[in-house]
Amino acid sequence: MRSTSELTDFYYKELYPSLNELEKNRKKIVSKLTWYGGMGAVTFLLLAVWMGKNFGLLHPLFIAIGIGFIAVSGITYRFMTHGYAKDFKTKIITPLIGAIDPHLFYNPDFLISQHLFERSDLFAHTIDRYRGNDYVKGSINGVPIEFSDIHAEYQTRDSKGRTQWHTLFRGLFLVAEFNKHFKAKTVILPDKAEKSFGSLIGGWLQSINGSREDLIRLDDPEFEKHFVVYGNDPIEARYILTHSMMKRLLDFQRRISHPLFVSFVHNHIHVAIGTGKDLFEPAVFISLLDYKQTMEYINTLRNTIGLVEELKLSEKLWSKL
Repeated sequence: MRSTSELTDFYYKELYPSLNELEKNRKKIVSKLTWYGGMGAVTFLLLAVWMGKNFGLLHPLFIAIGIGFIAVSGITYRFMTHGYAKDFKTKIITPLIGAIDPHLFYNPDFLISQHLFERSDLFAHTIDRYRGNDYVKGSINGVPIEFSDIHAEYQTRDSKGRTQWHTLFRGLFLVAEFNKHFKAKTVILPDKAEKSFGSLIGGWLQSINGSREDLIRLDDPEFEKHFVVYGNDPIEARYILTHSMMKRLLDFQRRISHPLFVSFVHNHIHVAIGTGKDLFEPAVFISLLDYKQTMEYINTLRNTIGLVEELKLSEKLWSKL
């Protein structure tokens, strides 16, 4: 796999003609969005003054118009940026993934299956709406791997019967084959309880989590500051989570700076990185030639695909049973 510096050179040198073309298109889109946004804001302001004088700003009609204005703005934005985003993924992300490893296949319109997401057992809640894109599948060092952006939501109703949607997870979800068949299940979650309430109360709250298997204690204080582990076989969990594996997970967590969820189920490792956004959408209000923006695309891909190397999943640490 190419290094980060090699990928940066590839991005700027090999992809520059396409980047330059897309950057010109981006500037035109920003100019149009600015014009439409300005006209819309002026119109809405004049309407607000008129409505305020005649009906009051809390009038249901004005509130409805305001909601409609926001909705139309969102639709206009998506319409004007759709072709630009599609070109970016075709001309930039596709060759960039190919440069990272030629054994990877990329489909910007596909997503990892809901079955695999639910099999991971990382999020103990019913999923009512499941969407995603930017699907990558292939192998790294002989290890089968697939991932995509995912937005999983669940639905509730308030006392008046109104529907409300809640994000269960939004970010990158990855599945890779592990070099061992598991008889049990091991789930690793961010340790929010201990961070919020300390080790004593946090540990008690972890132990009474009724939606999870048994709490598993490990002999690595640093790991337990960041993660909590649940499973139905403590011996197998400790067999998987060696000191070396825990250190690699900690190092990966520190580098990505997003909530990290990991599970070992059915001979596979499942990894969810809670970024809160789609990672491969092109910047609209930031230049595509901006170095910081460039490194976000490269580091996201490099870190995600490099997880196989990071956790050394291709090493024959155990024999498959």
